[in-house]
Formats: sequence, structure tokens, C-alpha cells
Amino acid sequence: MPHTFQMPQKYVDRMIERLGREHVQETFETERTALVVVDMQNYFLDESQLAGAPVGQTIVDNINRIAGIVRKTGGIVVWLQNLAPHHTPDSWKTVHERYTPEKGELRIKSMTPGEWPFELWPTLDVQEEDYRVIKRRYSAFVRGSSDIELILTDNRIENILVCGVATNVCCESTARDAMMLNYRTLMVSDGCATFSDEEHANALTSFYTNFGDVQNTDELCARLEASDRQNVKK
Repeated sequence: MPHTFQMPQKYVDRMIERLGREHVQETFETERTALVVVDMQNYFLDESQLAGAPVGQTIVDNINRIAGIVRKTGGIVVWLQNLAPHHTPDSWKTVHERYTPEKGELRIKSMTPGEWPFELWPTLDVQEEDYRVIKRRYSAFVRGSSDIELILTDNRIENILVCGVATNVCCESTARDAMMLNYRTLMVSDGCATFSDEEHANALTSFYTNFGDVQNTDELCARLEASDRQNVKK
């Protein structure tokens, strides 16, 4: 099952004191909303892999549910896949200094298109209308990582919903940078996963208190559908 997470009340109280309510995003312009699914690849989900966090397998149903509602309400779905170019030991030496040479080579091989670890988890509901984007850093938004901003701009996106793995690495990095680039950004608490409950909770708490919103799948889907009904009435 997904990580069990409840935002500590002291942080909720702090938000209410600052904003007057618990959540920044209570309504959405649904046609300007993108679900960005981060690195739901075999390499990051399968227990046999160097970076496998098997709890990521338990969030697939929530991601598929959110993706269906985002499409239905006029938004877009973006599937990110992490690529490790062969020149990574030089072009991003600071990450490869954290691996032995053997494990660094395995990391590069595993995140190479055409290799099984690189592929998206098979039960994800990826539709033809969706976007598939390669990224080369933890964050999809850092310079040279991906072309996601072109897609978001072309679709007039203002709101970003983040799901995927790992909560405290690529999801958090992508979500923080999206907020810094002026996108309203939300992390889905039971739509993200990582290696431990502690790492998951720390990332979500930090994001909620300083960067964006955190909601669970039920809350988010209800708000998306309610917002869509309001948008139709206008």
C-alpha cells in the first residue's frame, strides 16, 4: 500500500495562520492543469534494480485514476522518463561521485532507451494523447534537463500536479523548480513514493510549508471534478 501520511497539524495551523485556509489550491482551471508523472520506470520500481523502491508499485492505481480525471477535465498528462547519457560521469560528475565505478556503469546502462529498466511500469495507463518526455537530471525544469516547458507553454498550463518516484528526489526537485518558475504546484501524497515513510513525510512537509500544496488522491480528484463543473457553468 502507499505510504501512510498525514500532514502534522502544526504545519496545517501555520498555513491557516498565513493564508486563512489549509490548502492553497482549492479550485483549478482544469484546462490549464498538467499531471506530471515522474520516473515511473522499471529501474525505480522493481526490487531487483539498483534504485528500486517497490512501494512505488502501490501508487499506480492512484496515478491512473488522476490521469483519467485530468484528461476528462481538459488537462494534459506528461510522463517523464529519466535518461543517463553515456557522458554522465563527466557532464554530471557530482552524481556519479556518489557511486562506485561498477554501480555508476550500471546506472547508465539501466537508464538507456531500449533497456528494460528504462521502460515505464507496464500497468500505467499511458494514452496516445499523452506526452512522453525524457529528462536528464533529477528536476525536469533545470537547464538542459528536458523540453517540458515547451509542452506546458504550448498548452497554456499554469497548474502542475506531481506524482511518481522518488518523493524526496526527482518529484520534489521537479515540484520545487516548477514553483520557482511560477507554476502553481501540488504534490500528491499517495501518488508519490520513495524508500521510507520518513523520507516521504519529510519531503512533503517541507514542500507544503514553503513551496506548494499537498493533497491526497481523493481530495485532489474531488476538487478537479468540482472545479470542472464550475468552469462549465461560467
